[in-house]
Amino acid sequence: MENIQLLLNGFTTVFTLQNVGACLLGAVLGLIVGAMPGIGSLAGVALLLPLTYKFEPTTAIIMLGALYYSNMYGGSFSAILLNIPGDSPAIMTTLDGYPMATTRGRPGQALFTANMSSFVGGTIGITILTFTGPALADIGLNFGPTEMTALLLVAMTSIGWLVGENPTKGVVLTLLGILLASIGMDTVTGSPRYDFGILQLMGGIPFIPFVIGAVGFAQVIKLMEDRDKVVDTKIGEHLTLRGSLLTFHDICRLLPPAIRSGVMGTFVGVLPGAGATTGAFLGYAMQRAFKSEEPLGTGAVEGIAACEAANNAAAAGAFAPLLALGIPGSGTSAVLLGGLMMWGLSPGPMLFINEADFAWGLIASLFLANLLTLLIALGIIPILIRILSVPVRFMIPCITTICVVGAYSTSNSMYGVIVMFISGVIGYILDKNQYSTAPMLLAFVLAPLLESNMRKAFTVSQGNPLVFVDFAGHPIAATLMLIFFVILCVPIVKFILRKAKANKAAE
Repeated sequence: MENIQLLLNGFTTVFTLQNVGACLLGAVLGLIVGAMPGIGSLAGVALLLPLTYKFEPTTAIIMLGALYYSNMYGGSFSAILLNIPGDSPAIMTTLDGYPMATTRGRPGQALFTANMSSFVGGTIGITILTFTGPALADIGLNFGPTEMTALLLVAMTSIGWLVGENPTKGVVLTLLGILLASIGMDTVTGSPRYDFGILQLMGGIPFIPFVIGAVGFAQVIKLMEDRDKVVDTKIGEHLTLRGSLLTFHDICRLLPPAIRSGVMGTFVGVLPGAGATTGAFLGYAMQRAFKSEEPLGTGAVEGIAACEAANNAAAAGAFAPLLALGIPGSGTSAVLLGGLMMWGLSPGPMLFINEADFAWGLIASLFLANLLTLLIALGIIPILIRILSVPVRFMIPCITTICVVGAYSTSNSMYGVIVMFISGVIGYILDKNQYSTAPMLLAFVLAPLLESNMRKAFTVSQGNPLVFVDFAGHPIAATLMLIFFVILCVPIVKFILRKAKANKAAE
C-alpha cells in the first residue's frame, strides 16, 4: 500500500503542463527515432540529451525516459511494413510481422498487434517495477559473469532450433553469426582477429549496417525481381483504424504470449548487459514451447505479441537497477545515468528516500508514456499502411535510400554502406536458398556478450571450468548449465528414439 501511495504522489508530480508536455514530446520523438533504421534508442537518447540541459531534472528525465520507452514501439513500424528492423529488438518482429502484413494481407492488424502487445508488456513491466524495483535490482546483482555466461549459452543453443523447420540450417547460420562477430580486436589481449590486413575490419563489423543489409537491402534485391508488379494503389484508402482493429479471437490469441513475455522480459531487462534484444529473442523462443494457431514465422499473431511484449517489458525492467543501485543494464540506461549525475542526482538505494518525488515521478511518467505512445501509434496506423500501396518501382529507391542513410549514420563513413551492401547480397542469397537470416543476426548480437562474460568468468576463477557447475558457489549458473545440457541432449535422444521406432516398424 505504501508503494501505491508513493506512486500516486508521483502522478501529482507528473501531471503538470510542463511534465506532460515533455512526456508527450519524448513519446513522439521516440516513435520517430525507433522507426528510423540506424538510429535506435541509444543514439536517440544521446543525441537529444543536450536538449534537456535547461530543463528541471524531473522534466528532463521524464522526456528521456518516454523517448527510450516509446522507441520500443517505433522499431516495429519499419519491421512490419518494410521488413527493416528499426532497432535490434525489432529483428524478431520481422519474422511474423512482415509476413502478416504482406503474405496474409493484414498490415493494420499486424501494427495493432505490435502496439497492443507493447502496451501489455510495458504495463506489466512498469507494474512489477513499481512494487519490486529494489528487489529486482538485488536479483540482477546475483547475475555475475558466470551466471550471464550460462544464460547466454542457453540462449545461443536455442537459436538453431528457433527459426524454420530445419535445425541444421539454423545451427550453420548461428555458427556463421558467431564467426562474423569475432572479427575485430580481441577484447582482452587487444590483438586483431580475422582482419585480413583490412584496417577497417580491426574495429569489427558494425551491427546496424550489417542488420540493415541482411534484412532490408536483401528485401530491396527481392523487390527488383518484382519491379513490374502491379500494386493496388487504393489499398491505403480502404484501410482505416476501424478496419485495423483486432477481432476478439485475435485478442484472445494475443494476451497469453504477451503476458508471459511481459513477466519474463521484465526480469531479463534487470540483468546487466541483457537488454531488450535478448528479451525479445527469449520471448519469441519461449513462445515456441506453447501452441500457436499458425506456425511461427508465417505471420502468427502470437509471434508478434511474444517479442513486442518482451522488449517493452525489458525496457521498463532496466530502470530497476538504474534507480535502485545506480547500475546501468544497457548502453541507453548508461546515458540516462550520465544525465542523472549531470543534474546532481545520485542513483542508489537512497534515491527513493532523498529524492522520492523524482524517483516516483519518473515511474509514474512511464505509465503515462505507455498510454500516450499507444494512442499515438494506433492513431497513425492508417497513415503508415499507405506505404504498402506505393508501387514497387518507387519503393525500391525509397528503401535503398533509407538503408544507405541508416548505414552511413552509424559509422559516418562509406565503410558502413559497403558492409550494408555486402550483407544485403549475402542475405538475399541465403533467402533464395531457404536459409533464414534471423539465427545469424541473433548470434551476431549475443556472441560478443557471451565472449566477454566467459572471459571474465575464467579470469575470476583462474581458468577453472568447474565454476559453471558449482552448485555451492554458483547455484544459478549450475542450474542454467543443466538446462543447457538438456537442450543439447533432447535432439539427440529424439533422433535415437525415432531411429529405433523406424527400425522396429521395418522389422
